[in-house]
Amino acid sequence: MSGHSYPHRRQRRLRTRPAVRDLVREHHLSAKDLIQPLFVKEQPGPDEPIPSMPGQFRHGVDSLVARATRAWEAGVPAVALFPRVRDEIKTEDGQAAWDPSGLVPRAVSALKTALPDLLVITDVALDPYSSLGQDGVVVDGDIHNDRTIEALVQQAVCQAEAGADVVAPSDMMDGRVGAIREALDDAGHTDTLILAYSAKYASAFYGPFRDALDSAPRGGTDKRTYQMDPGNGDEALHEVEMDLAEGADWVMVKPGMPYLDVLWRVRETFGRPTFVYQVSGEYAMFKAAAQQGWIDERVCVLEGLLGFKRAGANGVLTYYATDVAEWIG
Repeated sequence: MSGHSYPHRRQRRLRTRPAVRDLVREHHLSAKDLIQPLFVKEQPGPDEPIPSMPGQFRHGVDSLVARATRAWEAGVPAVALFPRVRDEIKTEDGQAAWDPSGLVPRAVSALKTALPDLLVITDVALDPYSSLGQDGVVVDGDIHNDRTIEALVQQAVCQAEAGADVVAPSDMMDGRVGAIREALDDAGHTDTLILAYSAKYASAFYGPFRDALDSAPRGGTDKRTYQMDPGNGDEALHEVEMDLAEGADWVMVKPGMPYLDVLWRVRETFGRPTFVYQVSGEYAMFKAAAQQGWIDERVCVLEGLLGFKRAGANGVLTYYATDVAEWIG
């Protein structure tokens, strides 16, 4: 039958005016939904541009504080730190990861001194410190799960003692969340949150990030032995369930756009704070297409981020965080 017989079915009335569309919009994006990942380096000198991530830089500690201040003033509530350490301190066991005078503790301390209310999230994984570019301790060519956990526990406690608000194990070792939670509590850091990379896939979208940290695998096992197979969805629910049972406060799906179904299922199944990472490869694709004039960068980025919110994300780690916060005011 024609729509004229049932005028009450005219959904277009809800789209005819901007004010109406604003009033009935189901999901909204704000600066408070965003987390800004930042790269920090030990080498002195000016910021180093990352060619595969236009607009992103490796910052010295001083300029890191300035960059985080810009994010905070734009309304972004949190930053996530990723270190590019000197090659000469990298080892197969990654022991520089828990040096209390290391790069990340110094960066965290500087940020909390300058911006005490900014949430500082630190990455708990060994790949930036590993001479083999692996997230864990390599033994006889393979990642040793339990020895890796011993290292991660020391790394997480070191970061918490430097002032990190949230530690984020991104290694995908079995049992690491429970071990980190117990160690944090024993050390008196009961208020330090754990953001677990619970569903981290063995993705090809991480390439530019590995360029930024010089952390591409150079030996040892294939990362597919510990990161998730892109073909699996149910497995993500099992991983999230385990991490929550072990004490994770927040869980994350990574990457973002190719895994919107996983994000949706995690949030619908558990109803717990769920985050998503719009990873370096996603960022690089937006940048490349925009530079060619093939897309409207701002409109497409906002649409993509709103999609994460619609799929259930409480927050999004995105290299666009500060730009978006400034765009939307």
